[in-house]
Amino acid sequence: MGPLAGVKIVEFAGIGPAPMAAMMLADMGATVIRIDRVAQADLGVPMAQEHEFTKRSRAEIKLDLKRPEAVAAALRLIDTADGLIEGFRPGVMERLGLGPDVCLARNPRLAFGRVTGWGQTGPLAQAAGHDLNYIALTGALHAIGRAGEKPTPPLNLVGDYGGGALYLVTGLLAAIISARTTGRGQVVDAAMVDGVLSLMTPIYAMLAGGRFTGPRGHNQLDSGSYYYEVYECADGEFISIAPIEFKFHAELLRLLEIDPAGLPAQRDHTGWAVWKNKLAALFRTRTRDEWCRKLEGTDVCFAPVLSMQEAHAHPHNQARDAFIEVGNYRQPAPAPRFEGTPSAKPRPPGDVSASEALAAWGLSDAETAALLAWSLCERATDA
Repeated sequence: MGPLAGVKIVEFAGIGPAPMAAMMLADMGATVIRIDRVAQADLGVPMAQEHEFTKRSRAEIKLDLKRPEAVAAALRLIDTADGLIEGFRPGVMERLGLGPDVCLARNPRLAFGRVTGWGQTGPLAQAAGHDLNYIALTGALHAIGRAGEKPTPPLNLVGDYGGGALYLVTGLLAAIISARTTGRGQVVDAAMVDGVLSLMTPIYAMLAGGRFTGPRGHNQLDSGSYYYEVYECADGEFISIAPIEFKFHAELLRLLEIDPAGLPAQRDHTGWAVWKNKLAALFRTRTRDEWCRKLEGTDVCFAPVLSMQEAHAHPHNQARDAFIEVGNYRQPAPAPRFEGTPSAKPRPPGDVSASEALAAWGLSDAETAALLAWSLCERATDA
């Protein structure tokens, strides 16, 4: 099921954007086999497999890629795969004997997807880093935060997942489509710094046009304006408003029973503090739920600020089945949605066996047995 049914992807286990991209492809129906390393990376406090939601809906084979037989097993899968995902530092796949030259020589139609922080080339290509470092280099981190405060890390959504996973998925699918048209595969160099810069295109456009020129926290979208802001309520909870357009702003004032006469104009930066103080005092007079009853569903561009524990219970999220139960754990549903080729319900991590996934590769029984002989996962399962 799903629009990518029949597409085969080999994923080399990594962290951050690589498994997220593989999850998205699997959610959309691709058959993904994850090749995991024998020695696990140091990621801090380990998580139980059932909690690693981004590993859902695909099989895992654990191979010791320092052994030539295991490399040969991986190459056998790559031979007929549509795409490959890897998130190692530049040169690691080449040293393993699994670089693009080797893989594309065996499978000329392969989309070879590489996701890194700094990219495959450049003076920082071999340096270690994480999401925070990548968004720092692009101007994105500098722009996020309140006036007079240091830049605020936006979780690891912008670099790892926005600039990394989503651009890897986009590039990989584009390369697969191209290969089906031309018969030629290619390498997809998905650098998080490139992806974040691409995401920042509209903000750089604002900078060029004089609409994002103030210090951090003084611009329309960075908490500088009163009409794109979060406000505290009487119960200590928060709401968000974003009536940027004049007509939506007018609707907010109407519902709040505020007469704008004598107050600064909406686009008058010098008057934003006056408005912000006025609205802050007003929103503290009622609870979040009370403001929801008055403003939610109107054209004032309003939403309550929900915690992760609360989000699933909101009527809109419930109506759209935005959260689903997978392996007895509530988690976000696959996105986007497809009317003609709907995605199947995700399966929990570890629920898809290697033997089941390998059926999509069309291997003979002997080939499957030989490949699984090098899978430490299968050995442990059999034991």
